[in-house]
Amino acid sequence: MAGENQQLNESVVIRSLRRFRDRYFTNSRTVFKDDSKPVEDAGEEPQPGFLDSLPVDIQFQIMTFLSPSDICRLGASSQYWRAMVRDPLLWRYFLLRDMPHWPSIDHLSMPQLDAPLISEDESVDDREEGEDKGMEAKFDYMSEYLKGCPSCRQRWLPSRPAYEVVTSFLQSLVPSSEPRYAMFGPGMEQLDVSLVTRLMHAPDVLPVSGTPHRQINGIGSGISYLFNNQHRFNILTLYSTNRAERERARVQQQSIGNKLFILVGTDDSGHPIYSPAPQVQQVCQVVDGFIYVANAEPGKGEGESEMAQIRAVLNSAGGSAPRPLLVLSCVSREESEATTLQAAPRRNRARCRTPCVNMAKRLGLPQLANPWMVQDTVAESLSGLLDGISWLLRCSGVKL
Repeated sequence: MAGENQQLNESVVIRSLRRFRDRYFTNSRTVFKDDSKPVEDAGEEPQPGFLDSLPVDIQFQIMTFLSPSDICRLGASSQYWRAMVRDPLLWRYFLLRDMPHWPSIDHLSMPQLDAPLISEDESVDDREEGEDKGMEAKFDYMSEYLKGCPSCRQRWLPSRPAYEVVTSFLQSLVPSSEPRYAMFGPGMEQLDVSLVTRLMHAPDVLPVSGTPHRQINGIGSGISYLFNNQHRFNILTLYSTNRAERERARVQQQSIGNKLFILVGTDDSGHPIYSPAPQVQQVCQVVDGFIYVANAEPGKGEGESEMAQIRAVLNSAGGSAPRPLLVLSCVSREESEATTLQAAPRRNRARCRTPCVNMAKRLGLPQLANPWMVQDTVAESLSGLLDGISWLLRCSGVKL
């Protein structure tokens, strides 16, 4: 997933936790009556409880089976566990272990993968309980994990005040123009299962509320869908070439010329520079956002070309506000249980797709000024699609 220098062995984490536990119960002379006022103990050392006295490797194994919220609750049970569960090496281990299995990531929750590495000597055993200021200079892997983990991410979002709910209801009574999005990308053309075809014939997921009735400079206006049976939006599909050429290239596993973009040269680093075709530029200026369908199947994707084409489209968009970009990291079908080890935990199985965090990095999304999201999607079942559309509609100001 990450480079070899970012991999973290369990034994390194266990050694760090053991050194802290030995120091805490052997050398500590400070007892904390509350979070802010330490007092000196009269010579009596902290006594471990039943869970505290377990071997550190067993404590570590217990924590690996807990959810992030359960680990935080464990940290609230005592001063010892409060310090133990905040070990940066522990959370860096969790981060590298779990990131490949996150189904989505966005511009607000993307972990800093290039953060400075922490050695054992810089871990929690060099930190006295309550000395948080010194740790702020180091990388906070715990915050990065809780910010990016999908099960914790919603808790970071502010709740909607009551007046916003009332306003949203009143606004729903006023007719408004439906958002329009341009959808493009190799995942629309290279997969065995057509995402666009499945989308048009899945009324239980997204009912079709309108068929094409006009064109934008020779390109069809797209199809309107209904989200949650009340919010209309329009998707305009941009294919690189005609249907016959796409099908022939897919069957023969050949690449085809992309008529959506014109190669204008390379930059100083040798990376390609594209310009959208004139009719595509007109589309980019009138849509409210973009949907990029990426091929997430193993061994697929051209990072530099994809990155350059995404930037070309975003730069052609009109208006002062950056347009949102939804990346559907798509595979044809769900992972088959027959091809995985059923006895192993799900997060320990090898996934037959590019992780969404890796997809974001491959497409250069963290360097974009636009809001973006990568959502794992399956073309056959359309799983994950509604989560991505929901995010995109929110970015367009739709009150869901």
